Amino acid sequence: MSLKPDNVVLTKAAALALKREFIGWQCRIRQLAARESGGRPSSGMRPRVASREGHEISPGMTLLILETEPTNNTQLFRHQYLKTQDPGERYAKVLDILQASYFQQPALFSDVMTALFGAGSAVAERLLSHGHCVLAFEQYSQGYRIPCAVAALDERHPFYQATYWHNHLFNPNLPARVEVLSFTPDWTHAADYRVESGE
Repeated sequence: MSLKPDNVVLTKAAALALKREFIGWQCRIRQLAARESGGRPSSGMRPRVASREGHEISPGMTLLILETEPTNNTQLFRHQYLKTQDPGERYAKVLDILQASYFQQPALFSDVMTALFGAGSAVAERLLSHGHCVLAFEQYSQGYRIPCAVAALDERHPFYQATYWHNHLFNPNLPARVEVLSFTPDWTHAADYRVESGE
């Protein structure tokens, strides 16, 4: 599947339907990863990343999907991190949350995705220099090609905080200085497709 943009322009209704389909798919594969793979990111959570011209920026970048209003769960993740010094206990608790009801209501999730990078990341720098990218998600027989606008989030932004504390529960050695980027889809130019050979 080419990561270069095509000339397809979806109607408003078709774009909305594709957005809902994608978020539902993301919720399903993420809950499955939490239940069956210990929360390890699957291929559908690590899209290939390219410039609009089709030049590869990353062969696989882990993205988060977040609730439109993430504050309550951010506070929960932060509380779970701070209540114990045991990384294993933290890991078990976040898995409990993600395996249960967290992904059960796709309508609560924003289509804006985030990724966390260490300070000075070359990939983050390239993404910000372009200001946009094309993400190609594939898992099993399903694929999505989604052009996105890319921006850096301020530390006070709710999506920054949600991304930080989610990642911190999985990675106790998270560096003190990180950068969080947002990826805002252009659904009118997005597409879904079938993958010939799945995982």
